[in-house]
Amino acid sequence: MRGGAQSQLMLASDGRLWVVKFQNNPQHLRVLANELIATRLAEAVGLTVPVSDVVEVTDWLVENSPAMQLDLPRGQRQRYTAGLQFGSRFVGGLMPGQVVDYLPEQQLAEVRNVAEFAGMLCIDKWTGNCNGRQAVFERRPRERKYRATFIDQGFCFNAGEWTFPDAPLRGVYQRNQVYERVTGWESFEPWLGRVEKMDAAKLWSIAEAVPPEWYGGDLAEIERLMEQLLRRRARVRELIELFRDSDRRPFPMWNAGKTVVVPRQFEEWSGVAKFVM
Repeated sequence: MRGGAQSQLMLASDGRLWVVKFQNNPQHLRVLANELIATRLAEAVGLTVPVSDVVEVTDWLVENSPAMQLDLPRGQRQRYTAGLQFGSRFVGGLMPGQVVDYLPEQQLAEVRNVAEFAGMLCIDKWTGNCNGRQAVFERRPRERKYRATFIDQGFCFNAGEWTFPDAPLRGVYQRNQVYERVTGWESFEPWLGRVEKMDAAKLWSIAEAVPPEWYGGDLAEIERLMEQLLRRRARVRELIELFRDSDRRPFPMWNAGKTVVVPRQFEEWSGVAKFVM
């Protein structure tokens, strides 16, 4: 598995493949909490994300799997920590098909759910994702078009800091092509509306699913994070506007196709022939 967290691809007791991030990953302990919270927020508003869960890795498995070691600076290595880890269902699973993390322009424009990139932008701005948006593309047998699945939410909430240093180009996909069909606020629905109306009880239920060891057992810290998220619901449009107005110019079709209402008195005039100069 590529990436700074050095995740492991593991076959779980349910017979499925999971991408597993460990507590002692090189990025930060809290990225596990970030992954679970942000992935389930995206799922709650109807976006295509992998199934996420808490995965238990036993001491016996770590001790008897020589490959389960982290690569550290200066050639050093360290065993993964056993216990409760974050698991993300591997896109594609054991079924034959094709999963890629890059598509050429022609195929990217034809992604089945390309409109969801606008929806995921709502989540990334809401959660303060300080990394670029990542996605993988799956095409099943006999299908011509790919479907995007949004992965890697570990750097939401500014990674291990749990702060929100907002910036226009943070949390956005690297290629403007996925946003070129955005014509206005209607292109962000229904996801933006669901973010803005997200019930506090839903947020707290997601927080309660996070094992305390993923944030040092400090309940006050995760409560503070949830309270900040509740307040930030009202700022998502503002943060999207900052991206819209940036030098990146991501939405070339913004306001395109808007109709102009002509007053009735002008409709009744047949033409300029009635006017004498």
